[in-house]
Amino acid sequence: MNVRSNKKFFIVIAMMSFLILAGVVGAAAGDLEAELAQVRRATAPYHRVEAALAAGHHLVPGIDYCWEEPGVGAMGYHYVNTDRLDTEVNALEPETMVYVPGPNGQLQLGAVEYVVPAPAWDREGHDDLPSVLGQRFHYSAKTDKYILHAWIWRHNPAGMFEDWNPKVSCP
Repeated sequence: MNVRSNKKFFIVIAMMSFLILAGVVGAAAGDLEAELAQVRRATAPYHRVEAALAAGHHLVPGIDYCWEEPGVGAMGYHYVNTDRLDTEVNALEPETMVYVPGPNGQLQLGAVEYVVPAPAWDREGHDDLPSVLGQRFHYSAKTDKYILHAWIWRHNPAGMFEDWNPKVSCP
């Protein structure tokens, strides 16, 4: 092969590699969107706080306030289903519904939060952090839990899976 043929060959290989990679990334993004749509359907009834209460989600003493980090944003109020606080992770059954204050003070469902008690997870000897929706949890020293927020009902400019939402504030 001459230099010109080699160059064409490598260009073709590079283009094929790019197309394959784009297809893989597109498929993964499509999978995530499908999973998020399922989570939205499963949590849609909880737009009303009364429905979350009836399903076992409650404010828990000690974390029963609107979480805010000045200069970063807020999370809102966490309504936790304590019966789900174990080492099992189910994308369609988040442990926590996160409500943000609306313009007139009403609570609006903004995010869900997946929660795994760190001591129980660690005791089981897992080699990695819990994960769901293709995302790894992170450790919250404040609650001694592994957590992951998913802002599926309120846009978070910091990112769908970030804890703090700069567009949310507490009263």
